Amino acid sequence: MSESTRLRRRQLPRQNHLWLRPPGGTFYAYRVIRDSLRSVPQGEVDVTAPISIDGLSFVAPDDPAMPMYRILANLRRPVALRDLMIAPVRSGYVGDGHPQDPTLVPMTGAEAVPNVHVDDVYLPVTDGVARCQLYRPAAAPADQHLPVIVYYHGGGFTVGSSDDCDFLSRKLAFTNNAVVVSANYRMAPEFPFPTPFDDAYGVYSWVVDNTHKIDADSARIAVVGDSAGSTLAAAVPLRAHDEAMRLPDAVVLLGAFTDFQYERWESFRELAPHGIVYDTAFMGFIRGAYLSNTPWNHPWASPIAGDLNGYPVAFVAAGTHDPLVDSARAFAQKVRDAGGTAIGHFPAGMPHGYYFFPNVFPQEDTVYRLVATTLAEAFARPRAR
Repeated sequence: MSESTRLRRRQLPRQNHLWLRPPGGTFYAYRVIRDSLRSVPQGEVDVTAPISIDGLSFVAPDDPAMPMYRILANLRRPVALRDLMIAPVRSGYVGDGHPQDPTLVPMTGAEAVPNVHVDDVYLPVTDGVARCQLYRPAAAPADQHLPVIVYYHGGGFTVGSSDDCDFLSRKLAFTNNAVVVSANYRMAPEFPFPTPFDDAYGVYSWVVDNTHKIDADSARIAVVGDSAGSTLAAAVPLRAHDEAMRLPDAVVLLGAFTDFQYERWESFRELAPHGIVYDTAFMGFIRGAYLSNTPWNHPWASPIAGDLNGYPVAFVAAGTHDPLVDSARAFAQKVRDAGGTAIGHFPAGMPHGYYFFPNVFPQEDTVYRLVATTLAEAFARPRAR
């Protein structure tokens, strides 16, 4: 709940909601999130909380290779390259602390899309719970069950969190008049595939079975992901089909990433070596970190390799300056070839993540409007049984 909406409120007796009024607005009702979702249940652990580890490797003291490892340990810290490489990847993602030009700092999500309530919730996944963030438009009546969007953040499976994507989640909630469940998941290389996908799918599964607990409509469910999150979102329908789970009504892929065999695409070979948002070196690192023991063409890792018959309505977006654009186009076409509906959106000159910051590109607003149109049409379709 934003600070502005805290200014005028009174709790009604014996009812599970608050009356709120934003400045200059009218009163509206907002349901209180169940207390059971607001905290980590007793005896459980938030598996998505950041952890500090002393390296990813363990060597038994009696390992016959120990003399070599001692020499390496004397030459470098950490010893294993995967431990050495993840530190600059993560510090580079959040910045190195250098002074910033305030004119280049974008608006926060709350500044850009203020009239959205945000709550932390803890949803069950394998081994514990995952901290997620629940977004709901402030103007939505309390008794209205809204469509629900399960959203997965990007970051190459190695960095990022739902907090980083506050603007994106707010915009999805506001432009679709929907509840957005922004899911966190465990990260590679500490937790390689399938653990991050298990977490992502676990959140989706919970939402399917518990829409009533978040004032959402079980008949209107979509999954959305950006960048690495789009890989997770694209794979959800494949696993849901395999496990006889309700499929989402639509899938939205922003900065669509559906193929870990990315070198086969001309746009990747041309653009990634000199990439700025990400480059060939980063892509090689995340592939080794995430798919350390998994074939690159596993359909839950590279959804373009999956059976797309019966796939939900898909919205697939990537800028033409994104090295992944050719594979994004190919995924959309494969959905169509399988008899499905895919809307491709590939704005000229746009880089990877052009939709991430408010008011940087006019194309940012355009893609959210197109997503809203696609979801409204998908939600209006009769569901396949």
